[in-house]
Amino acid sequence: MRAASPVRQAGRVTGSVVTDGLVRARLMTFLEFLMTYVVTDNCIRCKYTDCVEVCPVDCFYEGENFLVIHPDECIDCGVCEPECPAEAIKPDTEPGLDKWLQINAEFASVWPNITVKRDAMPEAKEMDGEEGKYEKYFSPNPGQGD
Repeated sequence: MRAASPVRQAGRVTGSVVTDGLVRARLMTFLEFLMTYVVTDNCIRCKYTDCVEVCPVDCFYEGENFLVIHPDECIDCGVCEPECPAEAIKPDTEPGLDKWLQINAEFASVWPNITVKRDAMPEAKEMDGEEGKYEKYFSPNPGQGD
């Protein structure tokens, strides 16, 4: 009787350099297709909630003056992006959004979930498009949630 190949033992892949390389390559190809949407700077002090109402998986979380998307809950359907009047929702595959992915992940884990549309902040129209809102106005305090 022949011994099991060093690459396959009991139906499992073992530590072959070739096999490990192929597994990693396939995993990286798969992970490239995974993405999430993130809420960016322009939401701060606007906080339109049109996006919340259309989200099929309720992955929005509410801060005092900002919304975030939980990256592990977002299913990348994209229905929220065109609903945002401030155009603050972007796919995390766009360049330069690593900071926003981290902010969304951090605050989605501590802020309350929001699933219903509410009125935007009173200053929303005048704040829309202002540069540097994170540094000037961001509040880490939670919102009211549902």
